[in-house]
Amino acid sequence: MPSAPAVQRFPSFGSGSGRAIGALAAAASATVSSTLEHLRASSQQAPPAEPPPPPYEPTAAHGAPPSGGRPAAVTAVSQEGPPPEYTAIPVGAFDPRDLTEFQLDELVHRIIDRVTRLVRAELRMDRERIGRLRDPRA
Repeated sequence: MPSAPAVQRFPSFGSGSGRAIGALAAAASATVSSTLEHLRASSQQAPPAEPPPPPYEPTAAHGAPPSGGRPAAVTAVSQEGPPPEYTAIPVGAFDPRDLTEFQLDELVHRIIDRVTRLVRAELRMDRERIGRLRDPRA
C-alpha cells in the first residue's frame, strides 16, 4: 500500500505556536520602540549655539575702492586702449570650414562607422540578454 503524501499545514490560531509568534512580535515591537525613543530623545537636544561671525569689513589691501570710487585695476586697463578683436579661430589653428568636400565626406564616414559599430554592439548585447540571438527584422 503506497504511503500518503506529506502535507504541510499552516499553524492554526488555536494552537500554541500562534501565541509564540505573537509574543515574539510583541518583544520585537518593544525593542524597536525603546531604540527609537532613545534616538528621538538624543536628536531633540539642541546643539550649543555658536556666536555669529563678525561682520564683513573690507580692508585697503583686499580691494576696497580708493577714494575716487573705482578700483585701481579697472582704471589701469581702461587707459591702455581697447582689447584685441575677437577671432573665432586663433591664427594658424585648424579651421573646419577650410576642409574640402572629400575631406569632410571622409570625416563623416569615420564618425558614422564608429557610431554604427557601437549601436550594433549594443543591439546585439540586448538580444543576447533577452535570449533572442537573431534580429527579427532580418
